[in-house]
Amino acid sequence: MIEKMSFVTLAGPKTEIDYLVDHYLSKHDIHLENALSELSSAEQFTTFTEENPFKAMLTKSRELMLLVKNPEKATISKINVNKAQKFIDKIDEQIDDIRTEVTNLEKQMDALNQDYAVLAPFKTLNYSLKGIYDMEFFKYRFGKIPRSEFDKFESYLDPDMDEIFLTCLVESEYVYGVFFAPIDKFNEVAKDFRNIHFDEIPIPKQYKGFPNDECLNIAKNKAELDEKIKFKNAEISTVVETNRDKLVSACRRIEIAFSNFDVRKLAAVTRDSGVTFQVLCGWMTTKEAKKLLKETDDDPNVVCIVSDDVDDHKSIPPTKLKNNRFIRPFELFVKMYGLPAYNEIDPTLFLTITYAFIFGIMFGDLGQGLCLLIGGLIVYKTKKMDLAGIICAAGVFSCIFGALFGSFFGFEFESFISPLNSMITLPFLGSINIVLVAAFLFGSFVIISTMIINIANAIKQKNLGKALFGPNAVTGLVFYVSIIAVIILYMTGKPLPGTILAVIMFGVPLILIFLEEPLKNLVSKKQPLIEDSKGIFAATAFFELFDYLITYLSNALSFLRIGVFAISHAAMMQVVMTLAGAENGGSANIVVVIIGNIIVMAMEGLVVGIQVLRLEYYEMFGRFYEGSGREFVPYRKKYKK
Repeated sequence: MIEKMSFVTLAGPKTEIDYLVDHYLSKHDIHLENALSELSSAEQFTTFTEENPFKAMLTKSRELMLLVKNPEKATISKINVNKAQKFIDKIDEQIDDIRTEVTNLEKQMDALNQDYAVLAPFKTLNYSLKGIYDMEFFKYRFGKIPRSEFDKFESYLDPDMDEIFLTCLVESEYVYGVFFAPIDKFNEVAKDFRNIHFDEIPIPKQYKGFPNDECLNIAKNKAELDEKIKFKNAEISTVVETNRDKLVSACRRIEIAFSNFDVRKLAAVTRDSGVTFQVLCGWMTTKEAKKLLKETDDDPNVVCIVSDDVDDHKSIPPTKLKNNRFIRPFELFVKMYGLPAYNEIDPTLFLTITYAFIFGIMFGDLGQGLCLLIGGLIVYKTKKMDLAGIICAAGVFSCIFGALFGSFFGFEFESFISPLNSMITLPFLGSINIVLVAAFLFGSFVIISTMIINIANAIKQKNLGKALFGPNAVTGLVFYVSIIAVIILYMTGKPLPGTILAVIMFGVPLILIFLEEPLKNLVSKKQPLIEDSKGIFAATAFFELFDYLITYLSNALSFLRIGVFAISHAAMMQVVMTLAGAENGGSANIVVVIIGNIIVMAMEGLVVGIQVLRLEYYEMFGRFYEGSGREFVPYRKKYKK
């Protein structure tokens, strides 16, 4: 169900807004709205202009919280804002010097990493770097050549020119090496190497030994720096963990103070008045609003006004669902489609009953249902997962229909009905599986139920046109019920009453559905009754009516999948038992039975779950539910986040 809402306005001196937030907003669930957009005399009000003074402190507290291990295990204590700020500053100062040292060490580590990356490709060079630097008659360049160019680079070079290229590392994309050339020929050689996209890699001059030895020294220095960084971080952790409880309490107090001050963004302040007042407003459940009204009765700093007329305000009331614990997990599927608007009927109960019921029919096995029931219940109790609660409920109905179908992990026992063998003879159709007939009748009942809910929604929304005219309104309901009645009369051998009913009841509802647009405008007193030309209206209405008729048929046939899945589930389990050698009363291979049941549960269970959800969304919700509501988000939940 959707909780009833009341609109609450809180006013008081501007200087007392923090008092109002601390004493009332932080203790009650209120969905705040922008006060300026709600007030009818908005020109007499303005907004707060102060910048949030806790912004810098909030940044500092969040940086410290990143250093706290398992903050959720901290013991929270009460602390005022001033003490919280001083304590956070104190801890920050204690670790600031250490963090500076860590930053410097990390910079040194980055420099070593860069140097290592430069030297590593040349580790196989069997010459000291100092010896290369000190050559008198030759110049050199370290670098890399694209692999695609390397294999043909000799053809680019002048064969009469003196140069040496030493290959040090060959990778998939590049070849690393160093080339040497006489000083007087170097510029020409360098030009040729540039033509084959040689990319120079400068070598830091502080390294003078063999490249491999220098890389080993760098690795050693990195290990020493890493130990120093770990030691310094351990010092920071010691300071933080020693003061964890008080630090977390202080940081959370700053979060609250920041959020409390930010309430000013939604408040309105009076202009040009001797005493400046602030106004806050929002939505509360009627029950909660009455409590707040009672609490503020004797408070001279707060004026509280509660209005139960939800239509008298500019904003639309938010939606807060309130369902019992058995139904609550199914709110997950409702929210996936969209929250109900405040003036809609909450479909959670309807979805709970139909989803679990249909799943049970399509996945009817007592043993497998028990697995879903027990597994879902354990996960729901331990992890509080809504999906697990849904699986648990689906498992209950799988057990019920498994007992009716006489199936326990594929082993058959005396049953009320057999999905594979129970047949019925009907006029015009001959012999047909009774499960398919039941699925069609059940689908028709569900469609009729959704139409009734749609009519109830329209009445709740005070939309008479929507309730009376349309494929899912009274006209559509009369037409659809007439179709079902005619089919039943013909199938039971009573064609005359069926024909009379068809003649009388088919024409009038279809005409009213055809005239849906002008009739709705007539009821709501809107002009003109037909917005476009009569020709365009007639063509549009005709094709829409044709589409409605096709939809009636397709929706009814869509529910046949319930019976088809029930039959296919029974057939799959029969295959499993055949593979296990249990046909004709033989002894079953338990390993095959277990593996077969696992495969069927994993594969068909997922498919059935998705198919039932598809039926809910497309064949049911599409007839009566819009899902255009906005979630009720109380202020105190926002600052807790």
